[in-house]
Amino acid sequence: MNAAPTGSSRNRQERTLPTHPAHPAKAATMTGMRLTALITGTVQGVGYRRYVQRHARDLNLAGYAENLSDGRVEIVAEGPQPELDRLLHWLRLGPPHARVRDVQTTYSDRTGLNDFHVY
Repeated sequence: MNAAPTGSSRNRQERTLPTHPAHPAKAATMTGMRLTALITGTVQGVGYRRYVQRHARDLNLAGYAENLSDGRVEIVAEGPQPELDRLLHWLRLGPPHARVRDVQTTYSDRTGLNDFHVY
């Protein structure tokens, strides 16, 4: 005997998640954000930028890693907040020969970068 679906199961299937216009952080989690991180320490000449690129691509993030003239490395990454948080974990660890002393971060709106590059 085949029974027709009950109203309660149909309602569960038709439900949609509410949007949170009053909570931009929640909305940003869904659409993505931009992380800018300045890494201080022994981070140039030790494979740090390629290390970041590999992890960023594994997380499907877009952006770039670039050496700065003062010895720091700048990382810009765009994507969902949970993946940016995972990348931040890897930024703080660094590859084996790096010595990360400090990571300064700022967040802003995503600008639409594609792929992850090393400069």
